[in-house]
Order: sequence, then C-alpha cells, then structure tokens
Amino acid sequence: MKAVMFYAPENIKCEEVPIPEVGEGEILVKVMSALTCGTDVKTYRRGHPVLIKKFPSGFGHEFSGVVEKTGAGVEKFKVGDRVVAANSAPCGKCFYCDKEQFNLCENLDLLNGAYAQYIIVPKRIVEKNTLLLPENLSFDKAAFTEPLANVVHGVERTGIKAGDTVGILGLGPIGLMFAKLAKLKGAKVYAAARNPVKLQKAIDFAQVDDVIDMTKTDNLVESLKKAASAPLGLDVMIECIGLPQMWETAFDTVRKGGTVHFFGGCGGGTKVSFDTSKMHYGDIKMMSVFHYMPKHFRQSLSLIASGNIDVEQLITGTIGLEDVETALKQHIQGNAIKYLVKPWG
Repeated sequence: MKAVMFYAPENIKCEEVPIPEVGEGEILVKVMSALTCGTDVKTYRRGHPVLIKKFPSGFGHEFSGVVEKTGAGVEKFKVGDRVVAANSAPCGKCFYCDKEQFNLCENLDLLNGAYAQYIIVPKRIVEKNTLLLPENLSFDKAAFTEPLANVVHGVERTGIKAGDTVGILGLGPIGLMFAKLAKLKGAKVYAAARNPVKLQKAIDFAQVDDVIDMTKTDNLVESLKKAASAPLGLDVMIECIGLPQMWETAFDTVRKGGTVHFFGGCGGGTKVSFDTSKMHYGDIKMMSVFHYMPKHFRQSLSLIASGNIDVEQLITGTIGLEDVETALKQHIQGNAIKYLVKPWG
C-alpha cells in the first residue's frame, strides 16, 4: 500500500509499505478520507514524543473509512462497515480514569498513520472509540469527528451560554470551530487573527458578529472590547494560538467574573504573567482543556451528522498522499485551514 512515513522532522516520504496484519481485536480500515491537522504540522516541523515514538512511523490521525478486515474476537464491526475511529481511547483502569477524567488517562496511547491507504485500529480504540457512520454521512465530513471532539469538550467545560460575549484569538480550524459552536450556543462572537482568508472564513463559516485584523490594531485588548461593546471586558475569551503573549492578552480582555480558556498549547517550559489582583479580586476563572473523552467523540459525530455545522467549508483543497508534505508547507506559510487527503486518488 501507499503510505506517508515519518523519518525525522521535515523528512517524510510517500512510499510503498506492506499492508499491516490484523491482530486480535483489531480492524483494518481502508482509509477513504483523511485531514491535515495543526498537530501534524507541529510534528512535521519538530517531531512529537507521543505521536512519533519510533522511526520510520506512520503519520496523520484524522480519518474515516471502510472496514477491510477484522481480527479474532471483533463483534461490533464487520467487513464493509463505514466507520470513523478516534486517535485514542482511555484504559478505564488508571488513577484518572477512576475519576472519570478519561482525557487524562495515563495510558492514552495515540493512533497514528492515517496518511495511508490502510490503517490498523487497535483493540482498545475498536472497543471504545470507533463508530459506525450514519447512512447518509460522507467520509469527508466524518473525518472531522476527531478535531471537532476537542472543541465539543472545550465548549462544554467553558460553559458558554446564550447572550455571552465570546472572544476567539486565532482562527485555525480549532478557533473557527470554537467560534461556530459558540454561535450555536447563542453567544455573540468576536474573532481576532492576522490572516485575511481566515478572518473571512470566520464570517462565512462561523457567522461571527465581528472580526479584528490583528495586523491593523495597536491595542488588541481595546479593539476586542470595542467590537463587543463591552468596556468592562468580554464574558469569555478562548485562546487558540498557543503563544505566551496571546495567553496574557486573553486574560487582559475578560471582565470581572469572566472566563479565560487557554486552549492553545504553548511550548514546554513556557512562563506567562498575570495581574494577580485582577485574577483574585476580579473572580476570574482560568482554565485549559486537553483532548476529549469518548462521549465527546460521539457528540461530535452526531453534531456533524445533524448538518448544524458545515465542516466541509474548512477544506482548503483536496490532495493525494504524494502531496501531503506540500500541504503541510502550505499550512506553515499560513495558506491553509485543512487539506482533505484522498489516499486512493
């Protein structure tokens, strides 16, 4: 089969490799649709200690497809089933699973290898986080289930409600989906970014109430407050960039009693500074959300199937496996939101 293999940062190759054998409890999925992802871009640039543990390794983790083979003991699925699989599943036995914090599972091994014609889905993910697709849902739309699940979890934990003023910093696919789900909750949403294409997408896809071009303001905090007609600050700020200065900007933009959600992950060892008086006496909630739980993966698929979020608007273009590296470079240059990868041409 054809597969994109990761050898080292900035060294990936589309090549012929053996179709993997199916083990007990596993399924072999013929990949029909896969998606590029910001995490894959970061991995391409500098590697990833969790996603890439051996070399060469399969690459990519957002996909949907058709069950090609089933291993011994698989009862939930049969050959020909149309499925979407998460890139992880909790063990159900560790300290965090015992507390139902499944996203923090100590044994949360992540599935990789979606940029290929076939992928093996491990037993635990088969049992806990692989779903049958609704009959009329396309593979292309279903491939968005994994990234949207992160946002479903984030919106749930943030507690966004109708009438809230919500700011979004950063308009990659995650920021755009946060904006869309906040609008579906009935919030007024104000999005800030540097890329004019992504600012327009926030209007067309998420129907945000206003956008702020970060290249055209000297004071982003005041620009966001002015756009939202919220001189005291916004109710909720969600940071989707992952830069220390943007974390600090998000904090500065909320009102007393507001919520700051730091979704964008900064580099390891990063430090940020906050006004402790504002945090304490302002009764500000500061939070982060990592990954998702099985329930969010299911909610995500249902949301896509409902038609309430047109995920296909986030597709920049369609490519084959041989063009994955070119697509990742387009992401780095700021020219892409998500590429749809079709392994079979």
